[in-house]
Amino acid sequence: MPRPLVLLLGDQLSHAMASLRDLPEDAVVALCEVAAEGTYVPHHPQKIALILSAMRHFAAELRDRGHRVHYSALDDPDNAPTLIGEAERLAGLYGCDEVRVVRPGEWRLWQAMGERKHAALPWRLIEDDRFFTTPEAFAAWARKRKAPRMEHFYREQRRRTGLLMEDDKPAGGQWNFDHDNRQPLPDSLAVPEPPRHHHDAVTEDVLALVAEHFGAHFGTLDAFHWPVTRRQALVDLRHFIEHLLPDFGRYQDAIRDAEPFLFHSRLSAALNLGLLVPREVCEAVEREYHEERAPLNSVEGFIRQVLGWREYVRGLYWTRMPDYKRRNALGASRGLPAAFWSGDTDLRCLARAIEMTRDHAYAHHIQRLMVTGNFALLCDVAPEALCDWYLAVYADACEWVELPNTLGMVLHADGGLMGSKPYCASGKYIDRMSDHCRHCRYDPKRATGPDACPFNSLYWAFLERHADTLSGNPRMKLIYGSLRRMSDDKRAALREQAAAFLARLDSVPAYSPTHAQSPHRAGYGPLRETTP
Repeated sequence: MPRPLVLLLGDQLSHAMASLRDLPEDAVVALCEVAAEGTYVPHHPQKIALILSAMRHFAAELRDRGHRVHYSALDDPDNAPTLIGEAERLAGLYGCDEVRVVRPGEWRLWQAMGERKHAALPWRLIEDDRFFTTPEAFAAWARKRKAPRMEHFYREQRRRTGLLMEDDKPAGGQWNFDHDNRQPLPDSLAVPEPPRHHHDAVTEDVLALVAEHFGAHFGTLDAFHWPVTRRQALVDLRHFIEHLLPDFGRYQDAIRDAEPFLFHSRLSAALNLGLLVPREVCEAVEREYHEERAPLNSVEGFIRQVLGWREYVRGLYWTRMPDYKRRNALGASRGLPAAFWSGDTDLRCLARAIEMTRDHAYAHHIQRLMVTGNFALLCDVAPEALCDWYLAVYADACEWVELPNTLGMVLHADGGLMGSKPYCASGKYIDRMSDHCRHCRYDPKRATGPDACPFNSLYWAFLERHADTLSGNPRMKLIYGSLRRMSDDKRAALREQAAAFLARLDSVPAYSPTHAQSPHRAGYGPLRETTP
């Protein structure tokens, strides 16, 4: 009788995993905590704690269901240093004849596992069917199009799944309500508090373990609030639907200086780990529209993120790797600003985004895109440096979703494959969508001078610097027209202002897993913008 070792990864914590179906009686299910998976980038302690606690809880559920489970804890003395090595050690320990595993979330693991297909102990790789589509189906769709845009993919997904469809037409008569979802947050509007989950003995043990082994990484464990079981994830889903969804749409692009979560669901980490299933989440949200408890712009906006963006970036990732990761269409080469590790910056919007990231392993999508991402774009930060940072610091950052969003959408480093134009903006955008500027020493209405918001001169200098690449873009015709109409003196003043700011930027070397500490604690120095 065959005896497979079924390896479940930290983002495969679902009883519906394809690898758990029709198992022979002697199958061994393995979940492995491996130090290398926590240090190849300096993952946020909350991210590591979330995954390890969720894994330990899921292992207990598997045992309760009658599975034979081996759990390799991080501090087990025989634990191998790598995931591949530990799985093969366990397969030998139990006399297994193969290792079965569902497609992992990172190319590096997929490649390493694929290289073991024909080893003495073969690895069987299984497709992950928790998603709405597969990489093969996405590739077939993309081959038919010169420019595989998300909006076209999203519409096909709507038709195929029937979500928010009325016969063969989109609900409400249009596919996309994004123009209704760009309102700044009124000062008087209160934001509901998120659920706080009880820390049982398992989670407390994990928090202590992570503090011991990964305490030097960027981020704190003090405000750990992530769901580590399906029951807790369902509590978060209900909270979002009942308290946040009605206002999610109109305020999803807003930022508030003192509020890290606003009306965002914070369900992406639970979805990525397998504690929630994309279809059940989309159907639960859709039901709120049909029962007239949530407006269509909120419901469509949320479903577009899960059914559209989430599936689209996964398709791009798996059909474009490994070359995609090396793309750098704008030739950006600056190291990561030290402030991304220290939070030590006079730019209030940037400081708050980094502080919220440090405290919660979370910042919502507009903070990532239009604050930290926009800043990195305007400063020509190298894609590898920013991609590694996003992968490290956010609890929901799996490479399949993080890399296309960062390299393609944030940095435009894929040359426009993912987005038709760069998401660059001056300080006026941040002033319009947030209350940061009223707390900042810089003035978003000024472009030059000691009190001028750095985003303004950086924005115009970026456009000028990359005019050969970007000025022919039809969506940037108006802004390049404005740049051409500027006087030579004004353009020179903007260039000088931006150059002086960039000259003061401290950057840090790329992280290495051999570092005892993350860069911001290893003496590389903070970033502090000071006027001469």
